[in-house]
Amino acid sequence: MSQLRPALFAVALTLAIATPAQAAAAPAITVENGRTQPVFSYADAVREHVYVESTVDSDLDGNLDKVRVDIIRPKESGPRLRVPVIIDESPYYDNSGRGNEGERKVYDAAGNVTKFPLFYDNYFVPRGYAVLNVDMLGTTRSEGCPDIGGKADVLGGKAVIDWLNGRAKAVKPDGTPAVADWTTGKSAMIGKSYDGTLANAVAATGVKGLETIVPISAISSWYKYQRSNGVVYNYDYASWLANYVDTDPEDKCRPVRDKMDAEDGDDTGDYNGFWAERDYIKGLLGDVSKVRASVFVIHTVNDLNVKPDNFSAWWKALADRNVPRKIWVGQTQHVDPFDFEGRRDLWVDTLHRWFDHWLHGVRNGVTNEPRADVEIGPARWITQRDWPAPYALKASLRPSADGSLGLRPAARNSTATFTDVAMSETDMVAEVGQPNPGRVAFTTGELPLSLRLSGTPTADLRVKLDKPAANLTALLVDFGDDTRVDWRRGQGITTLTEEDCHGESTADDDACYRKVVTNVATRPLEIVARGWIDVRNRDSLSQGKPLPLGTYGTVKWLTLPQDYTFKKGHRIGLVVAGTDSTYTSETGTGANVTVDLARSSVTVPFVLGTPLPDVPKDTSRFRGPEKLDLPEPEPGFHFF
Repeated sequence: MSQLRPALFAVALTLAIATPAQAAAAPAITVENGRTQPVFSYADAVREHVYVESTVDSDLDGNLDKVRVDIIRPKESGPRLRVPVIIDESPYYDNSGRGNEGERKVYDAAGNVTKFPLFYDNYFVPRGYAVLNVDMLGTTRSEGCPDIGGKADVLGGKAVIDWLNGRAKAVKPDGTPAVADWTTGKSAMIGKSYDGTLANAVAATGVKGLETIVPISAISSWYKYQRSNGVVYNYDYASWLANYVDTDPEDKCRPVRDKMDAEDGDDTGDYNGFWAERDYIKGLLGDVSKVRASVFVIHTVNDLNVKPDNFSAWWKALADRNVPRKIWVGQTQHVDPFDFEGRRDLWVDTLHRWFDHWLHGVRNGVTNEPRADVEIGPARWITQRDWPAPYALKASLRPSADGSLGLRPAARNSTATFTDVAMSETDMVAEVGQPNPGRVAFTTGELPLSLRLSGTPTADLRVKLDKPAANLTALLVDFGDDTRVDWRRGQGITTLTEEDCHGESTADDDACYRKVVTNVATRPLEIVARGWIDVRNRDSLSQGKPLPLGTYGTVKWLTLPQDYTFKKGHRIGLVVAGTDSTYTSETGTGANVTVDLARSSVTVPFVLGTPLPDVPKDTSRFRGPEKLDLPEPEPGFHFF
């Protein structure tokens, strides 16, 4: 027995030493059911900030601008446990704030952020991610001047990716070097509106290390954001927005804003070098051919702020290059998918699986699911193989002199005439069966079956003018009583008082947000698709030329894309007018516009389960609803 005691003592001592060591082992990335698990403490996470040196001097002070980067990451992250990064770069952290509740950054006495806006940090840090809130150059606590889509905007964000991968320098607040030895270098960029635009911009540089982006209601071409085929939405908007997001004294960046006004070409509306620098599909700094990242696009077809041609053109360019991609297409206005009614849990889980796949390498099947989620009615969604619906059939609807719209061309030499005056869309669609000198209108008979539009209609008009210039508007209208998404009111949503939570919370930063419901309205019509063009830009966006007076010319252009169902018994209407005062800043030219009806049409991509019916001719001379009170979306259309 006495001989056993030393051995038993040794075993007991070994167990006494080993057990605490095992208990103190640092958590590792844990994956269950195809998802990383919340094994890291959010409360104990490292909160720090650094300043990354960019390659631009946007404020012209002789020094390269430094980008402020606020970081939250698991306490255990470091050389022995490297984690990927989720980045939300924004110009709005100290002005309008982020999200439906307008959250701003909150700092402690050391200048570190204690409240990170949105749920990304609360949810993803416990699951083994770092989250970076980056102040766009010229905003909040970064140096420089806002460049509104240009060189500083693009290269400032790129510098952060480069720093994460050891290709750029950064310093801590005390000026000592900062090294990102806690990251794998794999990163994602996400954000709504301007934030998502920065994700598109940085991805279009082809920077290595950016594995995926999630652009929400984002710009792909600033020309498309502020122009439609030569028609100007807002004059001097870039300088206005630059001044808005820059909370420094106005004089600091006034020369930069003045330069924007001098170069934006508002006097012509043409595409020039200013816009080419701010074009991420085929531009001077960014180009879709350089994109290395996968892309998860979210946009809404009724977003009349960042109009949906920004996503449709970007999506097509990505598809042409077979970029790995996914898309959600909603029906509200400028709304984040976190606030799509009834889909918050699904959104968070889908985003989680998307990031896990691309940043942690989790094989969870997210890329094998249907590529597109599409809202086809108020809070009613379907999934399909792609967007637009790949089985759509293009049908050309043709106007006739009797006001009808059908599949057969009008008689030769039949015409319709109107004058290019500034009109609201409400006036354009009122009493379409009655003469109006500022527009012409055409309608089908009642539809014998429902027809779903999926994609981008094309207006194809043959016109002549009696003056050198005219703006043209084409509206595709659904006439028929129905309850539809009321995207004109509150962006299409109402915020409730009840909250739900996604992620972990602290006393300073909770993970809980108010729920929303979709706004609906019952009206006798809806404007489905709309498009604008300056006749001078019919052949070229970069070099306008007048249409010779009294001579017919073809003016063909894309409207904004849509996904919409014209229901059985409704009528499809086409309204052609001059200047749209609801969404553009143009004034009518006063030109008389003559439309050659026999050689004019609007082509619509319809999704059909049966062959396209012979769209019935309107023999009753449909009068249409009287002037409606169609609420205009929130004034100013600020880019938040």
